[in-house]
Amino acid sequence: MQTTIGSPAVFEGVGLHSGQPVRMVIHPAPADHGVVFRRTDVRAANPRIPALWDRVTPSRLCTLVENAEGVSVSTIEHVMAALVGAGVHNALIEIDGPEVPILDGSAAPFVAGIQAKGLRQLDAPLRAIRILKPVEVREGEAVARLDPAPALEIDFVIDFADAAIGRQAKRLNMANGAFVRELADSRTFCRQSDVEAMRANGLALGGTYENAVVVDGDRVLSPGGLRHADEAVRHKMLDALGDLALAGAPILGRYSGTRAGHAMTNRLLRALFADPSAWTWEECSPAQAYGLPGAGVCRASVAAR
Repeated sequence: MQTTIGSPAVFEGVGLHSGQPVRMVIHPAPADHGVVFRRTDVRAANPRIPALWDRVTPSRLCTLVENAEGVSVSTIEHVMAALVGAGVHNALIEIDGPEVPILDGSAAPFVAGIQAKGLRQLDAPLRAIRILKPVEVREGEAVARLDPAPALEIDFVIDFADAAIGRQAKRLNMANGAFVRELADSRTFCRQSDVEAMRANGLALGGTYENAVVVDGDRVLSPGGLRHADEAVRHKMLDALGDLALAGAPILGRYSGTRAGHAMTNRLLRALFADPSAWTWEECSPAQAYGLPGAGVCRASVAAR
């Protein structure tokens, strides 16, 4: 069955790229509502932006959704991953600015906040998107692909020149709380050499060593070091889950990414939905629902990270 959050969850912080303070509230929503953002600071235009693949517009280093009147919300990937990973299918997200708060740079604070409020089951069946045949997009050495699989799996490979990251690969079946246990606390990352360039272009204005992992060659500059030896690839998998959430329903299939990013995952979803023979709607049986990323997650799972 479909779910929503049990009661409103409040998050306050700054935007990673804007550096501006922001308050965001995840509210319960009815069945078949999906995830919708509402800009509470917008008065002269439609403030509602559905979190869907066809509302994504080009944006550097994050995922941005925009409605037909040009109202947008950016850096939505971490909260979207948290909603999927916590098992929330419907939510109204009110936000008083143009960018989701970065918090600690991971999805863990969002997951903890959602789980503190609990879930409410709705009287409506849950439908998923079953992948029927391979779909792939490429750009140079970067590849993103969807293949048939019984449940959602994510397989990711990254390769950076900095020895602190290097080549990392990880594959994970996302069933039964794997996202919360394995990926949710992994933070966004960047190279020190990129920081000044980003800030010169008006990006990463809210970034700190506390809300991002910053590396320089073989050194990790952020206090406390890494949360996982392969934190970088885990975070890329977190991002991929958040971007796949913009399909609008759970995906039953395997996502493979090699050097892929937000834009490429969105291109993959566009390629998928452009080919009706590549996917189908499927009502989830209880067994299938139990195999989704958010099934079986509890507050103890968050605490056990």
